[in-house]
Amino acid sequence: MQTSYSPGIRQSDRCEQSEVTCAYALQALPASELAAAEAHIAACPDCQRELESLRPVVNSFVSWPTDVLRPTTSLQTRLALRIAEETRKEPVPPPARRGEQTWSEPEWEEVAPGIECKLLATDTQRDRVSMLVRLAPGANYPAHTHAGLEELHLLDGELWIDEKKLVPGDCNYGAPGTGDERVWSETGCTCVLLTSTNDILR
Repeated sequence: MQTSYSPGIRQSDRCEQSEVTCAYALQALPASELAAAEAHIAACPDCQRELESLRPVVNSFVSWPTDVLRPTTSLQTRLALRIAEETRKEPVPPPARRGEQTWSEPEWEEVAPGIECKLLATDTQRDRVSMLVRLAPGANYPAHTHAGLEELHLLDGELWIDEKKLVPGDCNYGAPGTGDERVWSETGCTCVLLTSTNDILR
């Protein structure tokens, strides 16, 4: 059995400080910005809802190895620049890491017509992966059976899973042993997907 929920947040409802709230939820804000962010969130119902909607996504990554999930310096730098642009303040560069090796961000790979994936992390001990998945308008994902718990968090666009329509902010959970007969997008979409590497395509 699968369940989905929507926190009811739409792009038009978002506060101008939503990017800062996202960074706060991901613990990516510098210490000097925390007090201001917490004060704003405490006074802003929109950002409070935004924070609550992000908690399931953040909590999903708790069990992943920290050495895999820790943001790279390049990603932290881009995030710092984005936050600086939104807040109109000077960017705070990430701290240097001792012995850090040069790392290239994974590229998008086309895995099927109209479907691209970017691998974020792999947990070989539990046969699980997390990835960004992007569907082009009109693309379909094959029918499949879940070998383990599947968690999907829609970031943009619209996505249909059988008879359920998901919009940005919605999450869908597929229990082990259940399946999806048809997954498709009329508009195109991007989502975060945490799933088993042993799923069975039909």
